[in-house]
Amino acid sequence: MFSKEEAKKLREDFWIEFGEIYPRKWLLHYTKIKEVSLKFTFTNKIAQVALVADSDDALIQEYYFEKFWSLENILKTEYLPNVIREADYFDEFKKHSSRVYVQLDNVNIYNRKCWEEVQDFFYDSMTKMELFFYEYEDFISE
Repeated sequence: MFSKEEAKKLREDFWIEFGEIYPRKWLLHYTKIKEVSLKFTFTNKIAQVALVADSDDALIQEYYFEKFWSLENILKTEYLPNVIREADYFDEFKKHSSRVYVQLDNVNIYNRKCWEEVQDFFYDSMTKMELFFYEYEDFISE
């Protein structure tokens, strides 16, 4: 096991290394839609790239989630064939959101041997998620 400080340092080291290997500005929360963002997640079990609808207003959140999922066939056939939908997601802080995401299993942020695989997964998956978002941004935001 790692101390809190050691675990924090490993997480920081992963993200620094990722930024050095793939030095580009990711879209993430700069979507121009307040309730929509793209997110990276890497834990001691999984890595994920997600397109997230997050609003205090449940109707707005559902609206954006339905927009994402109405494009399911395109998303799966042209971008990310293994995409998963989750209408009711609760993060570690119990915050509710809805999302579509891709996931890499059996990886661990605290195991440096996993890092290269996750970095490649993140780069490939987020690039495709961003391309999908940019292509359908007008539809999603209308």
